[in-house]
Amino acid sequence: MQRSIFSRSGLFVLLACALCAPRSTAKTVVIPRWAVSSNDNKQFLDKGVLSVVPAPIKEDTVSFIDLTTTPPKLAFELKAPGSTNGPPLSVAVTPTESLALVAAPMKVDPADATKTIPDNRITVIDMTVVPPKAIATVTAGDSPSGLSISRDGKLALVANRNSGTLSVLSIAGKVVTNVGTVPVSNLDKKPIPESKSTASVAISPDGKLAIATNDGDSRLTLLKIDGTTVTRVKDFWAGIRPYSVDIASNGKFAVVGNVGGAQGDVDTISLIDLEVAPPLTPHVVDTISVGLTPEGVKLAPDSSYAVVVLENGTNKAQTFPFYNTKGKMVVVKIEGKTLKRGPEIDIGQWCQGAAFTADSKSILVGCMVSKDVQVFSYDGHTLKDTGTHIAVSGGSAAIRTAEP
Repeated sequence: MQRSIFSRSGLFVLLACALCAPRSTAKTVVIPRWAVSSNDNKQFLDKGVLSVVPAPIKEDTVSFIDLTTTPPKLAFELKAPGSTNGPPLSVAVTPTESLALVAAPMKVDPADATKTIPDNRITVIDMTVVPPKAIATVTAGDSPSGLSISRDGKLALVANRNSGTLSVLSIAGKVVTNVGTVPVSNLDKKPIPESKSTASVAISPDGKLAIATNDGDSRLTLLKIDGTTVTRVKDFWAGIRPYSVDIASNGKFAVVGNVGGAQGDVDTISLIDLEVAPPLTPHVVDTISVGLTPEGVKLAPDSSYAVVVLENGTNKAQTFPFYNTKGKMVVVKIEGKTLKRGPEIDIGQWCQGAAFTADSKSILVGCMVSKDVQVFSYDGHTLKDTGTHIAVSGGSAAIRTAEP
């Protein structure tokens, strides 16, 4: 069942807009029209423990937030499986905003409704129709989590958290096909626990390389891409438990959030230099402290700064020494090959992912507990809460736009 908040006349206007060519600059860079949020309805925090919602459980949803209005507003919602387990990058949008891919890392155990088990589904959503519509399901590995789509829209990589692999998906129009698997963190072919898994992956703007995170053993993996052939190049290291990774739109660097042990220690993000010539390969050039558990890390479209979404103890029991009722978002500026900590602001409880408007001045943050998307502004100096909280049908577990 799909839900729309537009009137019938408004639908016709949006349909005409959706079928027109995507807006772009002279460099054919797409200006995102939509932010897409995957929302979990089957799990909740119970005294700091992630628990299954008692029956009857509502289905998970996907929300489409209109970025062409000020402030942004909810436009459509549909039902599709997702999960808060894993990094908040389990949704991705093709460059032309024709398709959205939504991963389902976990599902309720059919044999025990109080537990979750790994899922393996990727839902393909057609964004060219009004309202958007789920049109296919693709099977990936166990617990598909972080997703990345190439800038030409022909390839997607999926980090399979419980398999320790990447699934390679080809995209031809509206047809998405699983064409292969790349081992990343279980090279010895032995079963691995979730804590030793491949969490997220990012594809460079030129489509020639990717970086995957392996939070269980604190490795980063560099991969080479040639068409649909993805080859492991090397492993390298940043901080403790690298989790969310993002590559700048200018292709010069990447950032990765290192979530640490979630015991109250201050954690870090790292800068990876991609502007290197052989025999050098991409490597970490700077690391700075940001706060407790940087769950979400996302670079602004203009590549000048990143935002870090900190759990900040909000997902812990109140008896936890570092428990907080507010999360935090920190701005980290990129100055050459160095990171510089900028302003920070309080956000909601157990917030996850972040997405931007095209001008890099508005930031959308999805929050699990309050089941909303909060909107902030940043002008290069001051970070502000705009007061806009967009209610969504479920706890926002991941949020994404088309990559710049």
